[in-house]
Amino acid sequence: MPEELDNEAEQGFREDFVRRFAEHWHAQGGPRSEGRILGYLLVADAEAVSAEQIAEGAGVSRGSVSQAVRRLRKSGFVDLVETPGERTRRVTVDEDVWGGFLRNERAYLQRQKGLAADALRLLPGLGASARARLRNMHDYMTWMDDHHDALLARWEEYKAARDTRPDGP
Repeated sequence: MPEELDNEAEQGFREDFVRRFAEHWHAQGGPRSEGRILGYLLVADAEAVSAEQIAEGAGVSRGSVSQAVRRLRKSGFVDLVETPGERTRRVTVDEDVWGGFLRNERAYLQRQKGLAADALRLLPGLGASARARLRNMHDYMTWMDDHHDALLARWEEYKAARDTRPDGP
């Protein structure tokens, strides 16, 4: 069992987690500041935090928080919640943010499949290589969409089995 960190070491690891998460996010094409924000939200102790808390904890500007939260909401990573007695809403991350991402991915798959179908139909003069790429795009999105429900069910089964094991992180 790993040793618990003291408060200073714990804070250092939280900062390192945010930095490393942002690097991974950026490597996949996302803005680094967005990765810092989501990384911070993943390790924030409060269930919902203010934009000011995010800016400070993630080490980003207040303006980038608003922009990133809009993008992250659209992708299903975060949500806004009302806080009694406050005019502004706070940002929250579902405890199963990755399952939420998977659930929201279906619309993306269907939009991409439709785009590929439109291109195949409306661009009859495409060369063989371009047509093959678009057909694979269409068929991959169709295949993923067809397996989407099974993937979600398997994720729920995995979590249920995990929750019955006494060990683990």
